[in-house]
Amino acid sequence: MMRTLKLILKWVLAVFFILAGINHFLNPAFYLKIMPPYLPWHLFLVYLSGLCEIALGAMLMIPRAARAAAWGMILLLIAFLPVHFQMAFHPDLYPEYHPLALWARLPVQGLLMLWAWWYTGRRPGGERESRRAAAA
Repeated sequence: MMRTLKLILKWVLAVFFILAGINHFLNPAFYLKIMPPYLPWHLFLVYLSGLCEIALGAMLMIPRAARAAAWGMILLLIAFLPVHFQMAFHPDLYPEYHPLALWARLPVQGLLMLWAWWYTGRRPGGERESRRAAAA
């Protein structure tokens, strides 16, 4: 049962990343608005991050690439943290969102990282899962 749940949640995470990545191309204005001003090439970074999300989501569905995709997702989510801090520390720039909602995005990033970590093939003590268990 747990193996089936893990497989279903793996597909949910993959589809979530793919749809989020597609949204970078459908709604770039949203992402441009939340980019920290100190980052260069805003539009390029919006499209690049969308492409990375799509690629990593697709890779997560390929058993041989899933472990690398999960680590890539974690790194990408870490790379997104400046955006979330920008929003949380400057709620006046985002009046359409409640300030608590902006702060709530930070722990959500942590949960997404843990979700992706589940597919890295690592166990809580640091030891590796078997290849067969990690592929699920």
